Amino acid sequence: MSLPESPFDPAAARAEVLARIATAARACGRDPADVTLVAVSKQQPWDRVAPVLAAGQTVFGENRVQEAMERWGDRRGEIELRLIGPLQTNKAREAVAFFDVIESLDRDRLARALAQEAQKAGRCPRLYVQVNTGEEEQKAGVVPTEADAFIAACRDAYGLAVEGLMCIPPAEEPPGPHFALLARIAARNGVAKLSMGMSGDFETAVRFGATSVRVGSALFGERAKA
Repeated sequence: MSLPESPFDPAAARAEVLARIATAARACGRDPADVTLVAVSKQQPWDRVAPVLAAGQTVFGENRVQEAMERWGDRRGEIELRLIGPLQTNKAREAVAFFDVIESLDRDRLARALAQEAQKAGRCPRLYVQVNTGEEEQKAGVVPTEADAFIAACRDAYGLAVEGLMCIPPAEEPPGPHFALLARIAARNGVAKLSMGMSGDFETAVRFGATSVRVGSALFGERAKA
């Protein structure tokens, strides 16, 4: 007779992910403390998110402004919150007010909207430019050949400080070349942070210089359907 499956334990899963990050970092001569774990809590039930929060996780990633506000509004002071999904310009004001980091800056119109709202609010989230390294039509992000000019425009035309770059490699391709490409773009533009790597490839991302990895299913189990 087969034994019943053990219930998924998000807190134990977090400890395992952190251990894997540390092993990958040390293997390439990096300090594990230089890699931030972003827990991708989007569309997860609170009974899975709560144990990860209780275990000491302080950085979370959400895809949608409204969902994030509903989930974290009463707990906002406890965490660093990152917007990792596409941002519509009509949500720029709410995003500027609510998030610590926006990782999906990818077009002039959005840069202009964020600059205007940041000026009004007297604060600006830390900003990452999303690069569509695979040039996939269905994905957001500036294409690699236009990344340098867009980063320069963010800085010079809109007065935005670009802290990092983010990418999501094509699912059917090895991620390493995409991570390497993002790192090269960052290096030549003087960008310090790299948000890359998800549940299936975050160890590879660490080897290519990721300063943050966005992990969802490995922490929380499979995401609930939208």
